[in-house]
Amino acid sequence: MAEPIRTQTPVTQPRTAQAGTNDDSGRTGRDATSMRRSFLDHVRYSRGKNYETSTAHDRFMALSLAVRDRLADRWVKTARTYYEADVKRAYYLSAEYLLGRALGNNLLNLGMHEAAAEAMREVGVDLTNLLEMEPDAGLGNGGLGRLAACFMDSLATLGYPGMGYGIRYEFGIFTQDIVDGYQVERADEWLKFGNPWEIVRPEKAVPVRFFGRVEHHQGPDGRPVARWVGGKTVVGVPYDTPIAGFQNNTVNTLRLWQARASEEFDLLLFNAGDYERSVVEKNDSEVISKVLYPNDAFQAGKELRLKQQYFFVACSIADIVRRYLKNHTDFRDFPNKAAIQLNDTHPAIGVAELMRVLVDEKRLLWEEAWGITQSVFGYTNHTLLAEAMEKWPATLFERLLPRHLEIIYEINQRFLRQVQIRYPYDQEKMRRMSLVEEGPEKKIRMAHLAVVGSHSVNGVAALHTDLLRRDVMTDYAAMFPERFNNKTNGVTPRRWLAWCNPRLSKLITSRIGEGWATDLDQLRKLEPHADDPAFRNAFREVKRANKVDLSQHIRDLRWVQLNPDAIFDVQIKRLHEYKRQLLNAIHIVALWMKARRDPSSIIHPRAFIFGAKAAPGYHLAKLTIRLINGIAEVVNSDAGTTGLQVVFAPNYRVSLAERIIPAADVSEQISTAGMEASGTGNMKLMLNGALTLGTLDGANVEIRDAVGDENFFLFGLTADEVIARKREGYRPRDVYNQHLELREALDLISTGFFSPEDKHLFKPLVDSLLDEDRYLVLADFPSYMAKQEDVVRAYQDVDGWAKKCIINVARGGIFSSDRTIKQYAEEIWRIQKTPVEL
Repeated sequence: MAEPIRTQTPVTQPRTAQAGTNDDSGRTGRDATSMRRSFLDHVRYSRGKNYETSTAHDRFMALSLAVRDRLADRWVKTARTYYEADVKRAYYLSAEYLLGRALGNNLLNLGMHEAAAEAMREVGVDLTNLLEMEPDAGLGNGGLGRLAACFMDSLATLGYPGMGYGIRYEFGIFTQDIVDGYQVERADEWLKFGNPWEIVRPEKAVPVRFFGRVEHHQGPDGRPVARWVGGKTVVGVPYDTPIAGFQNNTVNTLRLWQARASEEFDLLLFNAGDYERSVVEKNDSEVISKVLYPNDAFQAGKELRLKQQYFFVACSIADIVRRYLKNHTDFRDFPNKAAIQLNDTHPAIGVAELMRVLVDEKRLLWEEAWGITQSVFGYTNHTLLAEAMEKWPATLFERLLPRHLEIIYEINQRFLRQVQIRYPYDQEKMRRMSLVEEGPEKKIRMAHLAVVGSHSVNGVAALHTDLLRRDVMTDYAAMFPERFNNKTNGVTPRRWLAWCNPRLSKLITSRIGEGWATDLDQLRKLEPHADDPAFRNAFREVKRANKVDLSQHIRDLRWVQLNPDAIFDVQIKRLHEYKRQLLNAIHIVALWMKARRDPSSIIHPRAFIFGAKAAPGYHLAKLTIRLINGIAEVVNSDAGTTGLQVVFAPNYRVSLAERIIPAADVSEQISTAGMEASGTGNMKLMLNGALTLGTLDGANVEIRDAVGDENFFLFGLTADEVIARKREGYRPRDVYNQHLELREALDLISTGFFSPEDKHLFKPLVDSLLDEDRYLVLADFPSYMAKQEDVVRAYQDVDGWAKKCIINVARGGIFSSDRTIKQYAEEIWRIQKTPVEL
């Protein structure tokens, strides 16, 4: 088993946990004695075991349920407070929530880690081992889902009335194995042994219709009536998870919807012996919430993905409307009580769904319903890549959601009339701005629907928002300049510093106190300590201890013993061509070849650490993983000579990131400028004292502005230079021919040196670079290699490097998700903090 990550109590917690806040302190007290009694009760009464016969899983579940008990009073009281005050709430609609593990995070937020550890010691249980038993709730693909999880934490910590909505995927992001260097996907059975944190609410289930037809007639009042009838009905069942604020009384809710059949099975068919057909309806319905992101390379995958999006949006809007109508009899006040945020285009169908509910079901006039819809919705764009801007075939919409297609056409017709009045005779502008893309296959532009149907459109980093306005949504920004705004992403300092890096947290607290966990700007107080030799030395000791821990974990994962005195150069993120793991890999090959010729050229040992998952159908991304592992096999066999090591850590996820980030020296943020919307891994790494090697892309721009050019390793073309280079007619083979080390590295890869079983395996990768190089890997290679040399030289100055790292930590306050959520709350949602009193 891997060495435990947690070596000490998070220092942001009080040394002595308080007793329970209700009369039954024996049940929900937060002292060690109450915790022990509650734990043993759950072993017996919830798991049905004697303690002596209980398994490790029984004990994990019992402890989790004991902790959930301590959230329950706050959870109930939070809901009651919001209801009685009739507050305006923010509803966050996201297809992804990359939550990670909950037990440790809840102990931290309740201020109970030490009490829980003591209670477990008293019964002979190692808390660290129990924490390691929890599977990651991997209901997301990467940064989008992890951002949503950070936002949920910040909403609760700041005391804002908020609620998250998503899908309870039975199988989340796949489990990644590395077999013979290749990525192999296995189902992520995170629910296999149950989830102690969720509570099912079948009484709040919502019926959701698919297919069918639309009937039009005139109502008694003379107004047209549209009725969506027929088709199939799926039932959305909500599962609620508590989201605890940090050491306050607020516990908000994440509500995830699971699809169930409206009828479990056909009893007549079953009794007639046709067992398979009797459950077809059940299987067809429940597949909707089975898997995160089905492969949409096929028509069935496209249909399922659109079904997923409509399913959770329809359930969520029905739930929001139901909650509103508890205290209201009409919809005039709806925008003052609900703010709905669309996290990217996945929930954009919500615009048409709310219009359907208001016009068809609640019988509002179109103009009134449209005003309400625009006032309620906000849209966050997370991408500049055209292929990520979702477009759905109109024929698929017509079959699956016929009424919504009619509504979208109506929205488009009315909107294009506005465009025509504003810009008469500009047919090309109308074509560009239309919600419908005309062509051989007519498609619905979901990003356009989200922009037209919202009062706010925000990017997630300053550069990203500028590029949205200037290049991606130019026409919309010109027509609706007041809608566009920036909300730079952030990360929660509770999980991404207080929890994952207790050594550094303790050091920080020893100098500036505990307040930084909820006011990250207080880290600025660390800056004067960057010149203190004793503090720099303590900082280095913390970093090395974290590197030793990670080295032991990597040894258990990959049988590679990393040198903790090496520079830990880390690139951990989703595997995509624009993120340019390939640039990193080619440089390692060039560095190794140089070291083979002249071992003295390596002036300090280097350990290159990768963590990434590639989408199952993304061939070039999966081939890049195979290349990295092929390079690792060769380089590691030669590590004694060159001082170079490479490791690809399998199954990258939140809990693995919690191990890697505290140990990183260098943070690789090397995406092609103008491609990354923001990034949040860059923020987590800088907050834990890693120095960024990166391009001027996404939030790198703001990180560099914050820490100063001297504390950031900048290379590569700017976003404007990328555009200009392509416009001029970029020829990647020219770079290949002009740069000897690049040419040698690519030639070695193309000969099959790193894939002896298949000499031509990596030919598609090399050909893609030499023939097109869409993401300018070769163009940026010379600059990247030169900057890597600067990194090593800077690392030789031990005190200077420590000072740079401390300054990165000290200036990380602006990248707290608390700051981001405060901006959303004040500038978009217009919601107020609502304290919860017990």
